[in-house]
Amino acid sequence: MSASQQTKYRWMGISLGLSIVLLVLKFAAYFLTYSTAILSDAVESIVNVIASGFAFYSIYLAGQPRDQNHPYGHGKIEFLSSGFEGAMILSAGLVIIWQAILSFYHPKVLSNLDWGFALIGLTAVANAFVGWRLIQSGRQTDSAALTADGKHLLTDTFSSIVVMLGVAMVGLTGKYWIDSALSLVLSVVIIYNGFQITRQSVARLMDETDVPTLHRVVSLLNVHKDYSWIDVHNLRVQKYGADLHIDCHLTLPYYWELSQVHEEVHHFEDTIKAGFQAEVEIFVHTDPCEKECCLYCRVANCPVRAFAFVDDVEWTADNLPLNQKHFVPPTTTANT
Repeated sequence: MSASQQTKYRWMGISLGLSIVLLVLKFAAYFLTYSTAILSDAVESIVNVIASGFAFYSIYLAGQPRDQNHPYGHGKIEFLSSGFEGAMILSAGLVIIWQAILSFYHPKVLSNLDWGFALIGLTAVANAFVGWRLIQSGRQTDSAALTADGKHLLTDTFSSIVVMLGVAMVGLTGKYWIDSALSLVLSVVIIYNGFQITRQSVARLMDETDVPTLHRVVSLLNVHKDYSWIDVHNLRVQKYGADLHIDCHLTLPYYWELSQVHEEVHHFEDTIKAGFQAEVEIFVHTDPCEKECCLYCRVANCPVRAFAFVDDVEWTADNLPLNQKHFVPPTTTANT
């Protein structure tokens, strides 16, 4: 098992165990106080347990090797996991709204607010620390499941802080409607967070462009650009969990022998792979250069050069994904 996979297992296991412990504490706080806001927080903790359990399984499945039925691996299960977690959060938000409306019409007398305040405060501190560590680990390992679970715990922390403020205000003022009003506020925050997580998951499942990763690939190509790489276009980056699949067209001198082309393609692939810790699969389609490429080609001592070099073509995240060779602007050519 890789170090990255071990990190995922460790922190998701911690998250699952913590969720179960905090679920017990929050329901204990509810039965001590009968606060609707605390009940809202406890209901969201049920979602934490279910979502963390599914995320733990998804990380296990994502770590399985490729097979004939899954030639690109199992990494996309992490995106499904984060989407499931987002949907569960949305469901919890709707349940909390319903409970808050009921509490307006059937208010309960709150009791033991000091104990409730202390227990919810303890859960907030624990959630904040583990949520922050999950997001850190998720970014280090490029795990959507860890990141989604970490964001969920941080949202839960915010919810707990709001609940604590509400409990304190009810204790000071004796106005029980504050408890129900805060539940409604919490539900809006929870639903918004669930929508954001679900939206990101759907985007990854549909292979929406991962802009930061695309920029990273473009930066690697610019920093390590070889003069033999006359042009790159039709660049596409797909994510399968933490793993990457990249394909593009690479323009090389048309007169090169196949063995030389093969060696240069390996050099191109290794350059990109060196910039990522995750597994990277690269498919390169080679194109022969054309006369128009001479205007931005820096190949030295080219025996078939038709035009003198004019200017470099800047490689950007906007023009590399286009499925066409690049050309020097006509205005630049005219000035030479």
